[in-house]
Amino acid sequence: MRPFDILLAEDNEDDILLIREAFETANMANRVAIVRDGEEALDYLRGKGPYSQCPFPGMVLLDINMPKKNGLDVLIELKSEPRFRPLPVVMLTVSEREEDIVRAFQQGACSYIRKPVTFSQFQMVVKQFELYWTLVSKLPLLKR
Repeated sequence: MRPFDILLAEDNEDDILLIREAFETANMANRVAIVRDGEEALDYLRGKGPYSQCPFPGMVLLDINMPKKNGLDVLIELKSEPRFRPLPVVMLTVSEREEDIVRAFQQGACSYIRKPVTFSQFQMVVKQFELYWTLVSKLPLLKR
């Protein structure tokens, strides 16, 4: 098993702190890069500007409600480019709207996770996430 880099696209500072702490508590070996809006996420993945030397992630955790470009629009744009189609994108959001869930899967998301309310719930989700993505699933080796 090899750890893979994760790109987290999240604008809420409290959620970023919660996610970082949950990953650290779970002792996950994955490095997590953080961008705070949809346009930054696309720039990071395309290696533009300040992200030109950043490693290409093995997975994207994408919030729906972000400034500049929401997560669903980012997902549509990503999956429209052939080089990004194999990249696993997990929607990590507070939205429970059925239309968001359906649209995310229609546009190529590989998973949809609702953000838990408490830290202990979030720790449990992160542990299950880690088990699935490191022990069960096989990710493609992708490069920019």
